[in-house]
Amino acid sequence: MKHRILRKIAVPLLGSTFRVIALGLFWILAILPLFWILITSIKPAQEIYSFPLRYFPSRISFAGYEKLLGFAKFGKYFANSLGISLLASVGGLVISIVSGFGLSRLRSAKMTQGLLLILYFTQMVPTFILMAPLFFTLSRMHLTNSRIVLAVIYAATTVAFGAIMAKSFFDRIPASIEEAALIDGCDPFSALFRVILPISLPGLVAIFSFTFVNVWNELFLAVMLISSDVKLTIPVALNSFISKAGVSWDVMSAGIVVALLPTMIIFAFGQKYIVAGLTEGGVKG
Repeated sequence: MKHRILRKIAVPLLGSTFRVIALGLFWILAILPLFWILITSIKPAQEIYSFPLRYFPSRISFAGYEKLLGFAKFGKYFANSLGISLLASVGGLVISIVSGFGLSRLRSAKMTQGLLLILYFTQMVPTFILMAPLFFTLSRMHLTNSRIVLAVIYAATTVAFGAIMAKSFFDRIPASIEEAALIDGCDPFSALFRVILPISLPGLVAIFSFTFVNVWNELFLAVMLISSDVKLTIPVALNSFISKAGVSWDVMSAGIVVALLPTMIIFAFGQKYIVAGLTEGGVKG
């Protein structure tokens, strides 16, 4: 009897302890690189390469940030990335909403499944396979080195994922709500934007957030399509800090910290909606 009682107590306790340890290790592995980048960005330059390694700076130095903002045109690169990311995210979100709503309200199940298979297939194609024909086509049309064209391409690459997510959100909204709006005098688009979208706000925030982060961090298309120094995005600018002479780690770390700020702000303020959106989109009632 005692052994059974001890077993009932010990097994859940061991399981909980294991989960806590596993989550603690995961948290440490996730936070440690960010912590090291932040510490490196505020170290004096001579302490970055010191031996033995200094885990904390003897004094806080913002020389890396001063070099970054003063000599590297980083403010311009930041504005480029922000403008391109916002334009691509908003444009992709609008198209994803219309596409996802259409998929959700299609009456032909076979057509819906066929369109979804096409969207799933586009997610399986690596982006680098499309880079050569895309560059050839745009260069022949004299559309390279354009921030607007880059934003349009980013929006196009995110529409499939956004439409799939949007469909899962709209599937949870009863069609009777839309029908009631139509009876009250709304046309289909008014019913969508005035009635359906306010209900789907968490899902829309989730789609916008993931689209923004993906566009903000994208490197290869920006390297291929943008050639002017004044039009570079942050990932391209950070990549350009690496030269044959080496890497200025204080400036590089400061740039990474600044580049992380928009995504951190989005997830900090939109966390409630993102979690709710993912939960609503992933569970069917």
